Amino acid sequence: MTGNGIFQIIVFLVVVGALTKPMGAFMAAVFEGRRTFLHPALRPLEVLAYKCCGVREGTEQRWTQYTASLLAFGLFSFLFAYLLQRFQGGLPLNPQGFGRTLVSPSLAFNTAISFLTNTDWQSYAGEATFSYFVQMAALTVQNFASAAAGMAVAIALTRGFTRQQVNSLGNFWVDVTRGTVYILLPISFLAALFFCSQGVIQNFHAYTTATTLEGAKQVMAQGPVASQEAIKLLGTNGGGFFHANSAHPFENPTPLTNFVQMILMFLIPAGLTYTFGRMVGDHKQGWAIFWVFTILCAAGAFACYRAEQRGNPILTGAGVQMHATAAQPGGNMEGKEMRFGIAASTLFAAVTTDASTSATNASHDSFTPFGGLVPLFNIEMGGVIFGSVGAGLYGILLRVMLTVFIAGLLIGRTPEYLGKRIEQKEVKMSMLALLATAFSMLAFTAACSAWSVNHGGAHGFTETLYAYSSAASNSGSAFAGLLNANTHWYNLTLGLAMLIGRFLLIIPLMAMAGSLAMKKKTPRTLGTFPTHGPLFVMLLIGVTVFIGALTFFPALVLGPISEHFLMEQGGPFSLLPLPWGA
Repeated sequence: MTGNGIFQIIVFLVVVGALTKPMGAFMAAVFEGRRTFLHPALRPLEVLAYKCCGVREGTEQRWTQYTASLLAFGLFSFLFAYLLQRFQGGLPLNPQGFGRTLVSPSLAFNTAISFLTNTDWQSYAGEATFSYFVQMAALTVQNFASAAAGMAVAIALTRGFTRQQVNSLGNFWVDVTRGTVYILLPISFLAALFFCSQGVIQNFHAYTTATTLEGAKQVMAQGPVASQEAIKLLGTNGGGFFHANSAHPFENPTPLTNFVQMILMFLIPAGLTYTFGRMVGDHKQGWAIFWVFTILCAAGAFACYRAEQRGNPILTGAGVQMHATAAQPGGNMEGKEMRFGIAASTLFAAVTTDASTSATNASHDSFTPFGGLVPLFNIEMGGVIFGSVGAGLYGILLRVMLTVFIAGLLIGRTPEYLGKRIEQKEVKMSMLALLATAFSMLAFTAACSAWSVNHGGAHGFTETLYAYSSAASNSGSAFAGLLNANTHWYNLTLGLAMLIGRFLLIIPLMAMAGSLAMKKKTPRTLGTFPTHGPLFVMLLIGVTVFIGALTFFPALVLGPISEHFLMEQGGPFSLLPLPWGA
């Protein structure tokens, strides 16, 4: 690793830490209904939304009503996005004349589910498939909706810890509206203006045909990119306007935009840790979660950077210079943009998989085996290293339930967290949520491998495992080496994995939140296990890592770990035969 690369990672983490408190304090004020500096300008818009939708701002919902509202919102979002894709040929803002023949029913199903669940898996090239209207009305709108829904669920769970002997968790429609109006819209607007100033395009022009210096014809796609780029990152959605995503110069033209994109991915997830501490009345609880996120993120970023900067020993043996010098970056530059280099590319890979965002500025498929293992394992831990908007907080709180349960067993005391006793129901709901996502990742991967749907060899197995892990954890990034992800099989099974990863996690979680809200708080005593100090931070990190390692280690051995050892031996590491054949 180089000093410059290490410096970039440290600066990024410092900036994220500096923004956590102000962002978290603002979000706490928004969701608690307190007045903020944006209320004079945006309160009329909030009130208008309530009037148009028939929402009573002061009415609260039980956990069943809150969950039913979330599911109804999701069903409408799915139908809306699906129908716009299928009828795009008759809709405006379509200078390329894209029609419904480009969007099969299975692809429309997959894409609608993908953007509904904040996954944004893309089995298509956006600039060659969807009109400007569909990109904006179907996909960009869903970026706002799915992110707001994720924040609402995280806030509802937080209220479960703060309230006593009540059967309500707030109002889903109010939480979604406030998250959209006061948080997502203003920041996305400012981010879009910044991206435009740096060279990200924003127009409705037809595609431009240019003549290159060699005399060849090149078609350059146009479109309203900056507006989608802003919410794709802020909402940890990741669905790119272009097939190349954040590696495309029209989406991510400079190292500065690359840095800001990474900050946007962590801005809300990091801020929600402080929001949690503020709302439960103990800032140390929020900071403990923040440090868990930061330690795990730093470990992954440095591990990925080291693997890629070390390069491929097979090439080293062939006499290729793998060490960084003043004249060349060294390491494994395959699949990476020269304008970003290895450090910024691997940091982006770690951040986007930590935040469960499908944005990429390099090809993860071309990383070294251990370099690719890091983003894969980040995803398989369930998106709980900062995680996507809202999902990172409620995902780590599920691990907190298990951690305090284990700690309670060790000290022989009923587990407690924030004064609430963690009993049988809470543990069962936590395990149900964790098992559902893990089963989805592994079962679909096993089916593809058994039926030879994927490539053969260790690398082909990794591509399939990555795809279903990404779908089930609602991440959406890919190794991009599947034979063809736009098939009926992949569109349907990946769509099902996304639904399982989103709603079979949220429904048990909401049941747990309702149970917690009904309980009264128990007073803290000398025997109460502290959940805000270094001991708890390390225990929570250990539980989080061990759950992921014990669940997925056998699968990882068949994929990136086997590939790594074959690479070290100098063998054909992409052609390792698996028991079921190539």
